[in-house]
Amino acid sequence: MPDTEKVTINVSAVDLGKIDLLVQEGLYSNRTDFIRTSIRNLIDKHSQEIQQTVTRYSYVVGVLVYNHKDFEEYKKKGQKLKIDVIGFFHITDDVSPELAREVIEHIRVRGIFQANVALKTALADLIK
Repeated sequence: MPDTEKVTINVSAVDLGKIDLLVQEGLYSNRTDFIRTSIRNLIDKHSQEIQQTVTRYSYVVGVLVYNHKDFEEYKKKGQKLKIDVIGFFHITDDVSPELAREVIEHIRVRGIFQANVALKTALADLIK
């Protein structure tokens, strides 16, 4: 399971030049180091807003993985899953689209949702 995902951004020539200058001066090891540090600093700056939202929506923060056995247990109990994740959510390949639809009420992932194409297609209308 990947713990990172590649993101592409466009940066103006002037901003890129400023980043390169900071790298040249030894404040950052490279452009990626600068961008990751900047993102972390902004996330830290908004930590209170993030925590309030996590609490309000009852998000799971981190990694959440469900397999066939998990879904069968929820089905047996007659329970519907409301999946709200900040981070990484994975449904294993042994879960059929029909079983997933039977058990999942909705999916809200802020981060990475990993499942096979058939599952993602079958659940498309449940993804918020």
